[in-house]
Amino acid sequence: MKVVVAVDDGSALASALTREGHDVIAVVAASALVLATDDRMPGDDVERVLRAVANAEAVVLEVTRSTMSAAVVAMCDRAGTRIVPLCASVGEERVAAAFGLESPVPFDAEPWHISAALDAMPVRSHASVTGAERADPPASPTEPPLPRVIAVWGPAGAPGRSTLAIELAAELARGGRHVALVDADTHAPSIALALGLADEGPGFAAACRQAEIGGLDVRELSRISIPLGRTGVEVLTGINRPSRWPELTDARVSGAVAVCRDWADFTVVDVASSLERDEEIVSDFDGPRRNAATLAVLRTADLVVAVAGADPLGVSRFLRSYPDLRATIGATPVAVVANRLRPGALGIDARGQVRRTLDRFGGIGEVWFLPQDPRSADAALLAARPIADVAPKSPLTLAVRRFAGEAIAAPTTAQRAGRSIRRTAKRAA
Repeated sequence: MKVVVAVDDGSALASALTREGHDVIAVVAASALVLATDDRMPGDDVERVLRAVANAEAVVLEVTRSTMSAAVVAMCDRAGTRIVPLCASVGEERVAAAFGLESPVPFDAEPWHISAALDAMPVRSHASVTGAERADPPASPTEPPLPRVIAVWGPAGAPGRSTLAIELAAELARGGRHVALVDADTHAPSIALALGLADEGPGFAAACRQAEIGGLDVRELSRISIPLGRTGVEVLTGINRPSRWPELTDARVSGAVAVCRDWADFTVVDVASSLERDEEIVSDFDGPRRNAATLAVLRTADLVVAVAGADPLGVSRFLRSYPDLRATIGATPVAVVANRLRPGALGIDARGQVRRTLDRFGGIGEVWFLPQDPRSADAALLAARPIADVAPKSPLTLAVRRFAGEAIAAPTTAQRAGRSIRRTAKRAA
């Protein structure tokens, strides 16, 4: 395995890993990755570090508060390079966990222990390849599977989680897909109210209770869900009082979402903002957890849509909560959406300001933007229907449609080839 050793005085460790059969292609200081991502080192050194990370399959990194950043993790993720964290204390293990790095190795571990951790890691899927490898591509590349369970999360402050969950479900249902819209918010459930649905019915809480006793199946979900007109969306309403949160336990929610995965083509789940685990310090280890539903959905989801308010306060709240989200979901893909974009709150180049801020302080390179559209949102709230039904050509609807097509239900290679052939034939005609 090709390895980069990012450890202070790491030459001895590099020699030991070489004896264990690994190919150490570079030895750099522990802080080199942070300095390279922050452009605080000479250009030639930056290129050397970035090239080494891109060509490696794993980075053995000495973890401290000064050697870890979201930008370092994002850089390794883009290169498909895994990180083996070396931690000298419990505090450094917490730092690694905050950035989604699992299975830390003690800093003073024997080289064979570090080698075993490297061997246990899965082979990277999309790292840089050499020219010889590019000349011989796979004969039949496979398309990545579409995310079946999509969790819509956002920090505190009402960035628009429920609105985006409703509109996303409506857009994914286009073309005859069967979509489930689930309200798993244990703090402020609102989907039933926004869509004018009765929240006194069984809903998601009943599905969770049935899942616990093994009585939940596709037929039962069809019985307790509420169809949203003729859109193809079926809604599992949330609890009608926040005090009912003990009904949504971790095991119940995980079981219900697992059945939803087989029931619908897509399952869009609206969750609460809080990711706190303060209950774990109490003596009642078997007691209910207030945020168990949110954490269970995020761990089960195939894709997390993270919603940030496109204003200084919303972006600040998002960046403070984003490390907690990453520590919760690990390697699950995240699609970041900046909602309610308008120039009044940010001034000139509002889109660029949000993009640069998220990239610099969160290592988030790809962001989708939704414009503020109060007229269409108010009309939908008045009619208790999705915005796509009330204003199908509104800027917000078109932006959500673009996001759904690019980030979730992207066309496959065969579909893109078919469209290209049709466009060519149309031009020839």
